[in-house]
Amino acid sequence: MNPSQQPVALITGAGSADGIGFAIARELGQAGMAVLICATSERIFDRVEELRQSGLSAHGFIADLTIEAEVHRLCADAEAQHGRVDVLVNNAGMSQLGSPEPSADIVNTTLDEWMLSLNRNLTTAFLITRALLPGMIQRGYGRIVNISSTTGTTGSNPGEAPYAAAKAGMVGLTQSLALETAQSGVTANCVAPGWIETASSTEEEIRAGQSSPIGRPGRPAEIAAAVAFLASAGASYITGTTLVVDGGNAIVENLHTQGKR
Repeated sequence: MNPSQQPVALITGAGSADGIGFAIARELGQAGMAVLICATSERIFDRVEELRQSGLSAHGFIADLTIEAEVHRLCADAEAQHGRVDVLVNNAGMSQLGSPEPSADIVNTTLDEWMLSLNRNLTTAFLITRALLPGMIQRGYGRIVNISSTTGTTGSNPGEAPYAAAKAGMVGLTQSLALETAQSGVTANCVAPGWIETASSTEEEIRAGQSSPIGRPGRPAEIAAAVAFLASAGASYITGTTLVVDGGNAIVENLHTQGKR
């Protein structure tokens, strides 16, 4: 990347005003990047308008990233805006409007539910990374940040096997990608959020966050700050790693030592 050029970032899954994806878009925009965001519905254009009203450069796209043809169209349209994409944040997943994440014991999970979760939470990242990576390698610069989860990487929950498998797979994808691109100027890393309070958080999830060692759920802006560091030019010697942002949950060995649990 030419040092005089404004970095260009594409963030997937940024349709929710209170979600992690939009917080990341705002953070990267405030860090001086031109921001491209996508989601599966027209609400993405409301997020674009919010960013522009803050004085940030933003464009929005609608795409279902589980469909290969739509991924190719998105990447072509995104690159057409500024001629390239320097930073890719694979945040899409978890759920879509009108299509919540499946929840069932393994014996009661259908193959369709299994594939839905893997496609939405893992295959999307594979498809869009594969599409944008050649340009990054050719230009000798790129930052790929995949949003994984503590579910599947430091622990799990009953009824969440497909989601946990997908998020664990995100780490494996990132590590292989990091090795393949280590000498090309491209880095690949993961951020693994713990209990983060968003508009879609349930009361049970809020209580779980309150039981963390820090004593509260995380905020989308705190995930965004971690992503912004890994997406920066200064993070050039960090690749293949997973940064856990969970208020210390992963280091608790004995739940009874935590007075709030």
